[in-house]
Amino acid sequence: MVKKRGRKRKNDLYFGPEQEEAVVKYLNTEDVNERNAIYNEWLKEPLNKMIESIIRKYQLYRKMESFEDLHSDTLSFLITKAHKFEDSKGKKAYSYYGTICKNYILGLLISDDKKTKQVESYETMHTNIEENTDYYYELDDNDFSIDKFIKKLTKSIISEINGETSVTKKKLTENELKVGYALIDILKEWEVTLDLMTGGAKFNKNSILESMRRYTGLTTKDIRLSMRRYKTIYDFVKIDGIENGIE
Repeated sequence: MVKKRGRKRKNDLYFGPEQEEAVVKYLNTEDVNERNAIYNEWLKEPLNKMIESIIRKYQLYRKMESFEDLHSDTLSFLITKAHKFEDSKGKKAYSYYGTICKNYILGLLISDDKKTKQVESYETMHTNIEENTDYYYELDDNDFSIDKFIKKLTKSIISEINGETSVTKKKLTENELKVGYALIDILKEWEVTLDLMTGGAKFNKNSILESMRRYTGLTTKDIRLSMRRYKTIYDFVKIDGIENGIE
């Protein structure tokens, strides 16, 4: 167990010799209680501060995710990779963990940017075509409609829940299952839901979140975390519809 060395000062929230030593002890102990004690006493606040500093210093914000959610997501990812640190190679845990966090967030932003460019490219092309009368034509039953899109999205969510497809290698968590079933119920009545939405975008978003909370019994934060999986499915269905049409 790492021993306290006097009262903590404000700058102790950053990594110093005590925290570097704590990381080694944290990784070497097999006692769960001792590991938790080390983390809570010596590593929790420094790691939180480190991730916060990285996000703010490098302006690594995600458009569709709050600062708190991004921070929490990054910390969770870091914990899963913490064991790879080896102090015997002369590395500092602070630098090593900081690199992991920065690269993880950058990876998210690069992925976001690719998806955005795909959608924006389509929307630009779609606008140009709409303004050119040479491309006007009559719609038939096989063309895109929001009803077909919603049905395909719902079908994709059901497939994900049933394990027939998977956007990640991870199994659905209990919260993700609750959110998935809630989405299916809401999407089945999408016409009614839209009719009831008379406020602005922020009001409508809050209304949907309130419905999700009632369906699932989860907090807004838990719902947003669980929604990431289904946001990916939405992007896939949208891009697939753009490229191949909605069937």
